[in-house]
Amino acid sequence: MTNNTVTNVVVVGGGTAGWISAAVIKRLLGSQVNVNLVESEDIGTVGVGEATIPPIALLNNMLGLDEKEFLRETNATMKLAIRFENWKTQGDSYYHTFGAPGKSYAFCHFHHYFKRAQQLGLKDSIWEYDLNYLACEAGKFAHIKTPDPVIEMPYAYHFDASLYARFLRKKCEAMGVARTEGVIERVEQHPENGFIKGVCLKNGQMINGDLFIDCSGFKGLLTQQTLNTGYEDWSHWLPCDRAVAMPSERFEKTVPFTRSIAHSAGWQWRIPLQHRNGNGLVYSSNYYSDDEALGILSANLETKPLADPNFIRFKTGRRRKQWNKNVIAVGLASGFLEPLESTSIHLIQSAIVRLIHLFPHHGVKQKQVDEYNEQSRIEYEQIRDFIILHYHVNERTDSQFWRDVREMDVPDSLTHKIELFRDSGNLFREQNDLFLESSWLQVLMGQGVSPNDYHPLANGISEQKLMDLMENIKRIKREPVSKIASHDEFLKQFCAQQ
Repeated sequence: MTNNTVTNVVVVGGGTAGWISAAVIKRLLGSQVNVNLVESEDIGTVGVGEATIPPIALLNNMLGLDEKEFLRETNATMKLAIRFENWKTQGDSYYHTFGAPGKSYAFCHFHHYFKRAQQLGLKDSIWEYDLNYLACEAGKFAHIKTPDPVIEMPYAYHFDASLYARFLRKKCEAMGVARTEGVIERVEQHPENGFIKGVCLKNGQMINGDLFIDCSGFKGLLTQQTLNTGYEDWSHWLPCDRAVAMPSERFEKTVPFTRSIAHSAGWQWRIPLQHRNGNGLVYSSNYYSDDEALGILSANLETKPLADPNFIRFKTGRRRKQWNKNVIAVGLASGFLEPLESTSIHLIQSAIVRLIHLFPHHGVKQKQVDEYNEQSRIEYEQIRDFIILHYHVNERTDSQFWRDVREMDVPDSLTHKIELFRDSGNLFREQNDLFLESSWLQVLMGQGVSPNDYHPLANGISEQKLMDLMENIKRIKREPVSKIASHDEFLKQFCAQQ
């Protein structure tokens, strides 16, 4: 380990990962460290991570980004949910919204009352008590500012990832982040401890640093090619290993949600932007050839393609250490989880925020490194389990792929959560789990897992009061929807404001 003060931070690679990293470090530690980002215009980025989750708003706010300017500069739209189609069975669909069904109660979640009401004859789905769902179905959006959590409408964004990186670059350079153009030809290490000393460009320029952020994508120039960190392969749980992406013309109406459409051996994303649709198919090469995958995607575009297909190969898993020596791997250099729950950009955000919390101002210390790596491991594994849940709990019988993922062994941590919910309706959020109980609830119920019992506290009111409560909550949830504008009208009016 080192005892030298960290004053020069080098970010290797641009794109969303690189510019988020540079922006956060410079914004929060700019008076104490210099930030230099090294990238080459000749090296492309994957650039398909266009859907996000609500913490992105916290990142934008922390960076001082104006929401109206952000929406205009990135051709962004609002996101209230993901709609999962054909995941439980063909023809079935459900939403995973950023909201929560019903109303929270001390010691007893809403879904326990809902389960009892169902047994008394209630015919509604649980989503009828979710404002985000109701707004999605109506194609509407608004900023709802209220102290009442019952009518909160949490949201995230869809945006063009390349435009977001460009937008952040402009903000970074205004803050004083240095940008060096060039291709890295070799990496120099300290002979005594193997720490990275600097990177040498093809033109001979040497960029030295005390701390390096590896945002070089799948290849992991520093973390893997130089430090040989190793990789934990999760493809036995998540067998999809390829994607093909292709933008297309936008629809006349822009929905405020992402669509995830399951096919016979993978799933298709459809992301609405202001200027186009983002489309792609995630699939397993054991079940589809590249030509078959492209054929399925092309047949399901619904609007005219705007570019040639972009094929991407990946292996689901994570680096064995996200922080190794004086290198922190961020973005695709740190690992890959398919974008089923739009976590790719969030993992960039959380990685760099975690670094800020554990920033090695007086040199890299093993205790900090170990804590960072443990927190990263837990985060990756919790998201991994949530993604596996979508595949493993299915009732499809139309293809070998779906039968295989239903019958596979899954992590014990996931098995416990499924069995606990099925038995008693109990859901407990693990410490720092990105996904709240309401998220697990929606996916479990959407995939067909129904609890066999409910909490006895739900028996604390009479049958009539319970049914009156359900009707009252449903009315409260529906009231705002009639008063807000369509999603497109919101974007037109809000983005026009200066």
